[in-house]
Amino acid sequence: MSNEIATRDEQQAVAPTQQPANTLPAPAPTEGTTALAAWAQEADLAYQMAQKLANTSFVPATLRGKPGDITAAILAGSELGLKPMATLKSIDVIQGTPALRAHAMRAVVQQQGHEIELVESTPQRCVLRGRRKDSDNWQTVQWDIQRAALMKLTEKAEWKKQPQTMLVARATGELCRLIASDALHGMPYVAEELGGITHAEVVPAKAPLSVAALATPQPAPAAETGYSVQVGNGEWDADAADDSTDWEPDPAQQ
Repeated sequence: MSNEIATRDEQQAVAPTQQPANTLPAPAPTEGTTALAAWAQEADLAYQMAQKLANTSFVPATLRGKPGDITAAILAGSELGLKPMATLKSIDVIQGTPALRAHAMRAVVQQQGHEIELVESTPQRCVLRGRRKDSDNWQTVQWDIQRAALMKLTEKAEWKKQPQTMLVARATGELCRLIASDALHGMPYVAEELGGITHAEVVPAKAPLSVAALATPQPAPAAETGYSVQVGNGEWDADAADDSTDWEPDPAQQ
């Protein structure tokens, strides 16, 4: 009896394991799934970073306190070749749409080896030209104040205050789409095109003054810079607007 039991145990030990009839082997990982897994890991790290940065002054006001949106911006910037902190100063969210600032769009295109040259820039006209890497053909784009007026752009506050900067921004967006749309990865418009503004921080609207606040003497106002423009529920920060000029303004405008 013991020999029979030992023989049966040996047969069971060497018998191949039976797979259930309805079980399929796991598919081999493909290049696409491997890339997706790597992207998911990158997104997780970006979110951890965004949580730490969300309430700092380094984050634009439109993204502050929104780690999910910051994560999306960091990932989008990574696809464009921008590092996280550079991304936060290069991408604006205009009416729910992410857009590159004009200077950042030029940087992305130039980083790919394409050329952009400022031919002329005045408050009346901007001429930009550019060409793809290894190409001999130049594309020229011109934006003048008459063209802007036909589109009723000159009625906007920032066009009245900084027409030279706004013309450069418009020409930038049009030229970059012509010579290097493949470098923009779904962000073909500059923030100035979507919002009609120069790049600046949005300052949250102040709460209504109370009776006690009205009775308290107020300090003397700071010198007027000429860049504070009321927009919706906030106003454009003067210091940020002063720093937003892409090229030196025409001395005649000083």
